[in-house]
Amino acid sequence: MSVDELTRAVDLLVRQVGHWQGPRWGATATTGNASRAALVHRLVQEIANRAADAEGQPRRTVPRLDNDLTLPDQLRVVSADLVAASAPAAVLADAAAEVAATRHAL
Repeated sequence: MSVDELTRAVDLLVRQVGHWQGPRWGATATTGNASRAALVHRLVQEIANRAADAEGQPRRTVPRLDNDLTLPDQLRVVSADLVAASAPAAVLADAAAEVAATRHAL
């Protein structure tokens, strides 16, 4: 069930932001003082860290690309990596909760 929860949470977030252009990404998120792009990139990094941990690999920095429009794709990729790493259900559930929290913070 956790794989489905994560997939659904990621799909909802991508649908919410997938059509955004630069100004919307640059706007401040509703919580804190970071931009929406910075908030989503932080989420991408957290999911990538969980995937690396599940694979027993060292954590690597996810590049912050110049074009914010790539953030939804980065999120899909690192989420797929986490699922492919056969992460425990608790890790997948935590990741899904973090995606949902980020979605609501935007």
